[in-house]
Amino acid sequence: MRYLYTTLGKLPADRLGMILPHEHVFVDLRTPDQPGYAEAEKESVVSLMVPQIEAIKALGVTALVECSTGGVGRRADLDLAVSIAADFPIVVPTGIYREPWIPAWVRDASEEALYQWMVDELDTGIEETGFRAGWIKISAGDDGITPLETRILRAATQASKKTGALIGSHTIRGSVVMDQLDIIKEEGGSPERFLSIHTHAEPDFALHKAIVARGAWIEYDNIGAVPVEESAALIMRALDAGLVNHLLVSHDRGWYDPAQPNGGVPKPYTVVNTELLPLLKRSGVTSDTVVQLFHKNPFAAFSRR
Repeated sequence: MRYLYTTLGKLPADRLGMILPHEHVFVDLRTPDQPGYAEAEKESVVSLMVPQIEAIKALGVTALVECSTGGVGRRADLDLAVSIAADFPIVVPTGIYREPWIPAWVRDASEEALYQWMVDELDTGIEETGFRAGWIKISAGDDGITPLETRILRAATQASKKTGALIGSHTIRGSVVMDQLDIIKEEGGSPERFLSIHTHAEPDFALHKAIVARGAWIEYDNIGAVPVEESAALIMRALDAGLVNHLLVSHDRGWYDPAQPNGGVPKPYTVVNTELLPLLKRSGVTSDTVVQLFHKNPFAAFSRR
């Protein structure tokens, strides 16, 4: 049996419905060496972000995936605080972002040490939170994967093999995704446990199809950042190309930002429900396809035994 590993424990598919697979509750896009990096008061984060969660709960969303990882301000303790206050499960990653956001300790860590750290967070728990990481979030540079990013990917692949966890990578260029899939193959990993995050940013649609052809997931996660008609058109193109069983859709929105006064102004997670889904249905997308895209696919991608 497969489960989604969340802040509120492991959940089977029959306890879940719609899942938003790429959002942020808390993120700090400053580099880790900056003063005040990732620092915030729990009460302030809860006050700002719980109403955002309550808004999607009211629309039928049952879980979201937090995509802030090591290097961009992951605060699993604050994810947990928001989750408990809203009574809403959040899936939090282990893993490390790309250069120059990689923390100093990672630069000095061996591949084996990185592997063991990821496995510990996936199998035992994140820091002192008491809950387990649900997946592995990494990244690669736009102009190609660096040696340090490669070391992280190799460690992540071995951790994925050990735990069954999904590896999701912030990778803008499809050609770099293909390089990452080559490395995963070299390590004996499974492309079916890899997610190309921000696939919408790759203008060559042939690469979207090529990534799926290798067995990996693709994700269009800019809903609300561009006109919803543009997002709907790309989704329809993917559906027409037969990519429905490998496609995830989300906003990449939120979030509490400690670099901004009072955490900044969050961007709501509601556009998928209030704007995109009605447009897709008017375009002829069936209820079964909606369930596949927004219920079944996220669970299949992020769940593990």
